[in-house]
Amino acid sequence: MAKKEKIVLAYSGGLDTSIILTWLKENYDAEVIAADGDVGQDDDFKYIRKKAYATGADNCYILDLKDEFVTGYIWPVVKAGAVYEDDYLLGTSMARPLIAQKLVEIAQKEGAKYIAHGATGKGNDQVRFESTIHALDPSIKIIAPWRIWDFKSREDLLAYAKKHKIPLEQSAKKIWSRDQNLWHISHEGGNLEDPWEMHPDNVHVMSKPIEKAPDKPAFVELEFAKGVPVALNGKKMKGAALLAELNKIGGKHGVGTIDIVENRLVGMKSRGVYETPGGTIIMNAHKALEKLVLDRDTLYEKGILARRYAQLVYDGKWFTPLREAIDAFVDVTQEVVTGTVRVELYKGNALPCATKAPASLYSEEFATFGEDEVYNQKDAEGFINLFSLSMKIRAMQKQKSKKRK
Repeated sequence: MAKKEKIVLAYSGGLDTSIILTWLKENYDAEVIAADGDVGQDDDFKYIRKKAYATGADNCYILDLKDEFVTGYIWPVVKAGAVYEDDYLLGTSMARPLIAQKLVEIAQKEGAKYIAHGATGKGNDQVRFESTIHALDPSIKIIAPWRIWDFKSREDLLAYAKKHKIPLEQSAKKIWSRDQNLWHISHEGGNLEDPWEMHPDNVHVMSKPIEKAPDKPAFVELEFAKGVPVALNGKKMKGAALLAELNKIGGKHGVGTIDIVENRLVGMKSRGVYETPGGTIIMNAHKALEKLVLDRDTLYEKGILARRYAQLVYDGKWFTPLREAIDAFVDVTQEVVTGTVRVELYKGNALPCATKAPASLYSEEFATFGEDEVYNQKDAEGFINLFSLSMKIRAMQKQKSKKRK
C-alpha cells in the first residue's frame, strides 16, 4: 500500500488556519502536519497543539523562534533603519521568512511534498511565504486554499466553523484579522476596511489609546552596541526580554500606534492599524544615535538603502543576494553605532532628547557659538566662493543673454 502524501500547514489556531486544517483533511487524501512558530505572540500553545489534533492534524510542531527572530531578523532591520513607506515598521513582513524557512525544514524532515498556508489571494503574506519556499526548496509545491476554495469571506469561514464545531475567538461583531509577534501587532478587516471610520479604542492590544496615556512623561535610556540594543536603563538584557520590557513601558504611554493606508505588493491599497511600542522607541533611538556618529555622506547613502531594504523585506525578498549585500554595507556603518540614547515617552511620542557615544563626531569646540580657537570663520568665504561658483557663472551667463536682447 502506497504511503499517504504529507502536507505541512502553517498553523496558528486562528480563524483561517483552523478552517484550513479541517478543509485539507476533507479535500486531500494526505497527512496534515500543523506547524506553529512562537515569535512572541500572546498565544496558549498548549491549547493550540490540543486544538490542532482535535481538528484533524496528524502531527503538530510548536517551535520557539523568539531568540532567532530577534537576532536574525529584527536587529538587521533595526540596523538598516528600514521603514516601509515612512510608516510601517515591518513587524509581519520580517517574521514571515523565518516561519516559512521553518516550514521548509519541517517538510524536508517529514518528507512532505506540500506546504499549505492561510494567506489570502489579495495579501502580501502569500508572496512572502511562497517566495521563501521557492528560494529554499523549489521542489516543494504550494497549497493556498484562499485561492482555490469556494469561501468568499470570513463570514463564510465562521459559518463553516460553526457547522464543524471548530472553536474560534472571532465573531461577526469582532472580526479583525490580527498578527502579533515580539515586535508588533497588526489589525485589519472588519470596520477598519472603511478608511473614513476611526478605529475604536478596543482595537488596542499592546498599547493604550493616546487619550488614556499618563499625563506625565517617562524617560528611558537605551544602550546600543554596534547598532544593537543591549541594555535598558543601565541593565544589560537579552534582545527578547529587552523588547518585551520596552513594549510594556511604551504601551503604557501610547507609543507606536499608527493607522495607515499602505500599498500592498499585489497592487491595491489597504488600511491597517499597527501597534509597535517597543520597536518605535528602538527605531527612534537608533536613528538619533546614528546622527551623532555617522558622517554626512554615509548617513545619506544609508537612508537611500534603508528605503530599498524596507521594500525588499515588505515584498518577501529576504533570501536574496541584494538583501545580503545591503546587510554587509549596514554592518560596516554599525561598527561605530555604540552609545546611549535617552528617550522621552509622552502621549504617543517617543522623542530622543539626549545622546552620547564614544565615536561621537560632534565637537563642542567646533560647534560653539562662543569664542573658539579651532575654527577660522574667514575660511568660510573661500569655501562659499567655490561652492557657489557654478551658480555664479550661470547668473552671469543669464545677465549676458539679457543684454544681447
